[in-house]
Amino acid sequence: MQMTRWCHLTRPQRPSGFTTVEIWVDADACPNAVKAILFRAAERVGLQVTLVANGPVSTPPSRLVRAVQVSAGFDVADNEILKRLHPGDLVITADIPLAAEVIDRGGHVLNPRGERYTKDNIRERLTMRDFMDTLRGSGINTGGPPAFGPRDRQAFANALDGILAGSKLPPKLL
Repeated sequence: MQMTRWCHLTRPQRPSGFTTVEIWVDADACPNAVKAILFRAAERVGLQVTLVANGPVSTPPSRLVRAVQVSAGFDVADNEILKRLHPGDLVITADIPLAAEVIDRGGHVLNPRGERYTKDNIRERLTMRDFMDTLRGSGINTGGPPAFGPRDRQAFANALDGILAGSKLPPKLL
């Protein structure tokens, strides 16, 4: 796999020849199985997939898959995604505050376990996240999410296929 750096200080225009929809990946905590599904989907439907992370990210050789490496720091990758996001883009993240901001800006969000965040459910997810954060802050061990497994991978693949099939995307680019 090759590593690509694609980082600009200002919001770039869409590369010539790409569809108007892009997939952005909050790649620091994204499981490799999810990235592999996204790489295949990019080729299958002709969508640009960009992984944003604080460290180097390996990508397959493809004109449709890119990686952006940002500096380390709190929410740096999230802010880079928000800076580059266009309405209608899809963001893959488990970060609830990032998901809420993406939705507010007209984007779509899918988490790596296949759950789609929408205007109808994001406030509830934010409230639960804040509640759990308060519990952890007061010393209560709330545990973490279960290990990512085959069911999660399948749920993500099915949800992504549903989103891509249900959208009015142009045919694959030549």
